[in-house]
Amino acid sequence: MTGRVSPDSLELTEAHRFPNRPVRTPEGLRWDILALYAGVLDGLRAAGQADSVGIDSWAVDYGLLDADGALLGNPVHYRDGRTDGVAEKVWTSVPAAELYAATGVQYAPFNTLYQLAAAAGTAQFAQAARVLLVPDLLTYWLTGEQGTELTNASTTQLIDPRTRTWASGLAERLGIDLGLFAPLRQPGDPAGLLRPEVLEETGLRGPVPVTAVGSHDTASAVAAVPAAGERFAYICTGTWSLAGLELDAPVLTEESRAANFTNELGLDGTVRYLRNIMGLWLLQECQRAWGERDLGALLREAAAAPALRSVVDAGDAAFLAPGRMPERITAACRDSGQPVPGTPGEITRCILDSLALAHRRAVQDAQRLAGHPVDVVHVVGGGTRNALLCQLTADACGLPVVAGPTEAAALGNVLVQARAHGLVGDLTGMRRLLVRTQPLTRYEPRGGTERWREAETRLAAP
Repeated sequence: MTGRVSPDSLELTEAHRFPNRPVRTPEGLRWDILALYAGVLDGLRAAGQADSVGIDSWAVDYGLLDADGALLGNPVHYRDGRTDGVAEKVWTSVPAAELYAATGVQYAPFNTLYQLAAAAGTAQFAQAARVLLVPDLLTYWLTGEQGTELTNASTTQLIDPRTRTWASGLAERLGIDLGLFAPLRQPGDPAGLLRPEVLEETGLRGPVPVTAVGSHDTASAVAAVPAAGERFAYICTGTWSLAGLELDAPVLTEESRAANFTNELGLDGTVRYLRNIMGLWLLQECQRAWGERDLGALLREAAAAPALRSVVDAGDAAFLAPGRMPERITAACRDSGQPVPGTPGEITRCILDSLALAHRRAVQDAQRLAGHPVDVVHVVGGGTRNALLCQLTADACGLPVVAGPTEAAALGNVLVQARAHGLVGDLTGMRRLLVRTQPLTRYEPRGGTERWREAETRLAAP
């Protein structure tokens, strides 16, 4: 994506798009990181001359480098099964409650901490001299310089969100060598210059600086929430739904841990207090099973299907792995004694109702746990294109929903670079520029929330 920024304008253009196809090898599920890097180079060539480059990606996954800086195999995919049962072993050294009190990171089986524990003792890990999270690995290949960007590092479950530095005492108890990580970087810090070989391959004229951004895509997306004031919740929608609040301090209570909220770090000392929800992954997997059926037709069928007839827990780890998603959703409905959706339209309605219900629960729980009331819900990311989901979310939350921008992560990425180069002001100024320049759609809640409360009781039933 190419961004053009001035104090009064913000334009984003897609320069190049390329697939991200994980590969199942005999060792397990792996990211094709070389194909992704080739896509980055192709994208730089297509974008043309740039004043700055910034990279964001998904969280938790990493590459291992040897002492010469060479990559030791393709990074493991977070949906790989190698962390099955690992968390319980880690908790024998540091109980889950202590882990949360120290890091504020929710339990997820694929957290970097558990991945490192799973890798310990392997021949590959024994050769490792450096751990680089995915966006830091790509930045290293572009510049030759190594760093660990803070917003993404906060998802590793090895950062203290109060000090915004490594939780060294915790790592020592777990036998994790923090020296494997490169020094921490803040969003906006310089991350090096494009190497001469990269300039030659892409046709760009140097010097071209690379700027550290909120390299966890959710950090960039939340930076691009077009909010006025502090009384807002956000939902970053896409493969995952990340629903929560922007706070100035973490919430590290036992009640927060039990509710599985995470405290990830954002721009300018903020905390992204949120819950991970399975998101549109459920529908994407169903579409694959149905042969990539037209989404518009599916949504029209879903809109005509009965509302809240059946719902599933959109945060259930049972839906994490790929494959056979329609069957797993119908089985969950059957097991809970609800009507079983039979058609693709009915299954799609079940998914969207379930996501809206999960959004409602997350927004309500976050307000209660943080003591931070909100007046509006901002939905950003790919799910903003799904008008039915946005409307259902407004209905479920009983709050207005403002949808947009769709490319929130890219906009947040670009704005942090622009700020580092003196083109925009603080986070408030960035958000005012988004309001002035980006198309936004407002959805008002319809009807009461009683039927959503009733649907919640079905999920709570044993």
